[in-house]
Amino acid sequence: MNKLKQTLEKILKQEESFIDSETKELNYNKVKDSADKIDKKLITILAENKETKDKFFTKIKDVYVFNINDFKFFLDENKVNNSYTKYANLIGLSDGTELLKNETNIVLDFPFKDCVLEGGQSTDEGTEVYFEYSEKDKKYKKEETQRNEVFFNQILAHDEIDRLFDKKALADWKRFTKESSKNGELIKDIKRNKNGLIEENLVIKGNNLLALHCLKSEFTGKIKLIYVDPPYNTEGDADTFVYNNNFKHSSWLTFIKNRLEIAKEMLKEDGFIAITIDHFELFYLGTLADEIFGRENRLGIISVVIRPQGRQFAKFFSATTEYMLVYAKNEKIAKFNGVILDDNKKLEYIESDEKGFFKYEPLMYSRFVEEKLKKGDKYYYPIYVNKNLEEITLEKKQGFIEILPINKKRKIAWRVQKDKFMQFLEERPEDFTAIKDKTGNIQIFEKYREDDGTKIKTHWIGKRYNATTSGTGVLKDIFGTKIFSYPKSLYAVLDTIKIMTNDNDIILDFFAGSGTTGHAVIELNKEKKSNRKFILIEQMEYIETVIIPRIKEVLRRNDSKDSFIYFELAKWNEQAKEEINEAKDLKTLEKMFDNLYEKYFLNYNLKIKEFKEKIIKEENFKKLTLNEQKKMFLIMLDLNQMYIQESEMSDKQFGISKEDQKLTKEFYQSK
Repeated sequence: MNKLKQTLEKILKQEESFIDSETKELNYNKVKDSADKIDKKLITILAENKETKDKFFTKIKDVYVFNINDFKFFLDENKVNNSYTKYANLIGLSDGTELLKNETNIVLDFPFKDCVLEGGQSTDEGTEVYFEYSEKDKKYKKEETQRNEVFFNQILAHDEIDRLFDKKALADWKRFTKESSKNGELIKDIKRNKNGLIEENLVIKGNNLLALHCLKSEFTGKIKLIYVDPPYNTEGDADTFVYNNNFKHSSWLTFIKNRLEIAKEMLKEDGFIAITIDHFELFYLGTLADEIFGRENRLGIISVVIRPQGRQFAKFFSATTEYMLVYAKNEKIAKFNGVILDDNKKLEYIESDEKGFFKYEPLMYSRFVEEKLKKGDKYYYPIYVNKNLEEITLEKKQGFIEILPINKKRKIAWRVQKDKFMQFLEERPEDFTAIKDKTGNIQIFEKYREDDGTKIKTHWIGKRYNATTSGTGVLKDIFGTKIFSYPKSLYAVLDTIKIMTNDNDIILDFFAGSGTTGHAVIELNKEKKSNRKFILIEQMEYIETVIIPRIKEVLRRNDSKDSFIYFELAKWNEQAKEEINEAKDLKTLEKMFDNLYEKYFLNYNLKIKEFKEKIIKEENFKKLTLNEQKKMFLIMLDLNQMYIQESEMSDKQFGISKEDQKLTKEFYQSK
């Protein structure tokens, strides 16, 4: 048994993800967790070794079945790399079997954690619509019920999840420019850069989880910044899944976890993700994000004052802020840009040269710095300047003037050590200058560039971050009326993008809302003369009434030559919609109903069954106009959230046009 234990330990150490990042030893919990998830990496490692294959697999005909319980029992009994002496000197929490010794062992556990939640609602409120005849009012009334979500267990529902995440057919392709009509333009081709990567702004309609999986073949490891404003899940008493708020807590966590896991795959190695939230789920989101992105990659939590006046009807504290959690894909190589967010601070940079705007900062401290002087000549040393003040050096030369950090006959200090200043003079001599004041004293100044910026603070406050003026107000300026609830401040998003991205980077937002992220990218491209690109994903109907017209108008106002492509994940019921709309009379609708029910796998509730079996035959229904009858059929049909697989899109029953099939193949670069 000891030999098998040694073999198991040796082969498990081949997989880097099973190694504790701090102790460099096997992480017992990670191995067990991988076994529970039937992790392909673990199964492959065990199956490739004869000893472990014989021990932990059972052969049934020509198939080997992994014995999860036997494997976990062996781990528990033998405690691979888990000796008494290792834990005897540790003081910490225990889960009943071992100490929780490192933060890598602190996880967020909740019901449905190993499930996939599609989140296929078509309204903000997460409701489904149906019609019911009211005896009291003597007419058909539109009713709503909460959508019931299906949780696919990752261990038990492999086939369902694989199909869910497979590439989908993409339909209704259009290109929009500042001159485009309301319906957009036909797309001739998809632009790509020299490396073959799509170089287009994209606006995608469809379920964001499925859309992300459609994007992964093209954009995995290519996104520099993901900015998302997910449902905040504020308090409520609703019992079922709702898009914006009132999720059941564990449902919300599952919903977010599924999306953050695929989001991580999309990021470049030096990329970032910024997630906004309010205080209701802040701690849980932080723990979940720590688990997915790594606690060591959490860069900060930004407090953004979005409502200085506070919430009017608060019972206790009147909230003025929301929060933005920022993570790097890899903190060791991630880098912020030097950015000045304070408009007043920018006004200090009034000087300019060929490299841009700057301000002069004296190289000498303005006050007495005793601790610097204690270090001898490291901070107190002579600098030499020629008579016309054009050359600065640390070398003593004939005819050069000696400058020392002396203020009012008192020794002060230079701001940088002698060796460091010598390095600066070699690397960027143009950033240092000597200036003679009115009294004849010569001082050494450094040019502080605007792009050098300052350290970004974690408290963002000011009119630009106010969601009313810079969110709702911006939209009202575009549409002339309040058209969207709680849009983000344009400048909160713009500043985030400015800090974390550069020219030609891609920014992804899969909770696009009113399209603020796309708007911010266009504005920043104009300001910086850059070519950043955005990808927006939204499944609600306002993608067509808010996002598209907003982005199109922003292109016009900025006189931008850029464009964006719109497409949607092709729903299975598109052909059914066409058949309903083409129906000439009620008799035709009645004939197609059973076919629709079977062909499109509509998931009717009991009230809709009653409609099918009883109401459609009543005289009151027959008296409705044909358009009203069609509308009822279409609304019921829209409850179907299934999408067409890319591999099946050529099947004529789905009615995917040749043009859409061609562009779908071009997008996926498939044959």
